[in-house]
Amino acid sequence: MKWKNCLMLPLCLLLLACSQEKSRSATRTNDRPCLMVLGVAQDAGYPQAGCHKACCAIPLEDPQQAKLPVSLALIDPEANLWWLLEATPAFPAQLERVHQAFPGLPALPAGIFLTHAHMGHYTGLMHLGREVMGASKVPVYAMPRMRKFLTENGPWSQLVGLENISLQPLSADSTMVLSRAFSITPFLVPHRDEFSETAGFRVKGAEKSLLFIPDIDKWEKWDKNLKSEISKVDLAFLDGTFFENGELPGRDMSEIPHPFVSETMKILENEAPESKAKIRFIHFNHTNPLNFPDQKARDKVREKGFEIAVEGEITDL
Repeated sequence: MKWKNCLMLPLCLLLLACSQEKSRSATRTNDRPCLMVLGVAQDAGYPQAGCHKACCAIPLEDPQQAKLPVSLALIDPEANLWWLLEATPAFPAQLERVHQAFPGLPALPAGIFLTHAHMGHYTGLMHLGREVMGASKVPVYAMPRMRKFLTENGPWSQLVGLENISLQPLSADSTMVLSRAFSITPFLVPHRDEFSETAGFRVKGAEKSLLFIPDIDKWEKWDKNLKSEISKVDLAFLDGTFFENGELPGRDMSEIPHPFVSETMKILENEAPESKAKIRFIHFNHTNPLNFPDQKARDKVREKGFEIAVEGEITDL
C-alpha cells in the first residue's frame, strides 16, 4: 500500500459518509418513525487497517466501496428524538449521516444501546468525552457486565466520572418504552464474552418490528429458536460476518465463532419466501465477498430469497 493511500484513508471514510448519504437516501420530510442503517461492516470497518490484500485494495481505489462498522439509528420525527444502536469507531461520520438525512434532530441521541464490549461496538463513546464533544449525561444503556466494564476501566470510567455519559441498566427480556413510537427489548446471545455479556435487541416500532443480532457464535448455541424469533418480527438484521468456509485461507473457519451466511441460509432454506425476505445480513468482515462490487455473492443471497443490509437505507417502522 502506498503511503499516500494510508494518509488519505481517514479522510476518504469521512467523505464517504457524506457522499453515500446523499446518493442513497434523501432528507426526510415525513413524520413516520423509521430505521436508518449507519454501517454494515465488522468492527474494523472496510477496508481494514493493515490489510494489503486485494479485498481491501478495492475501497482504497474506489472510496465509494468503503463501509463503516455496524450501527443502526431509530428516528422518531414526531417526538424529535433518535436513538443509536452501537457506538462505533466511526461515531463522527455516523452522526453526520443521521443529521444529513434528518437535519432537525438533536445533535446527540436520546440514548445509545450497546450490545457488548468488542471494539467496534462501544469505542465511539470516546467522542462524548472532554477531548471532543464534552457531552453531558448522554444515556448509555448496557447489560450488567457491560456497565461494570465501563465503570471500572479507563478511559471509559472517566466518561462516567465526568458525567459525559449516564449509564442506564438493561435487563434481559425486559422491555423498555422509548417513546410513543418505539420500545426495545434486549436478550442474551452466546458470543466471546471476554469483557461483557453479549446482547441482541428486538425493536417494536409503530407499525413494524425488527431483530438486531450483529454478533453470535452459532445459532445452535442460542437458547432461542432462530426460525421462531424471525416469525415474531418484520425485519431481522443478522450476523453475516463471514460468507462461507474457506474465506480465510489456512484457517479452519468452523472454529471461528460466527454463523456463516451460507449456514444461516441453509437453516432457513425451507422457510416461506416472506420469512426469508425479512433477513438483512450485516456485520461483514473485510474478506466477505458481500462487500465487493462483484455481484456474484450478493446475487446468490438474493436468488435464495434473502437480503443484504445497505448503508444509508431508511425503512419506516
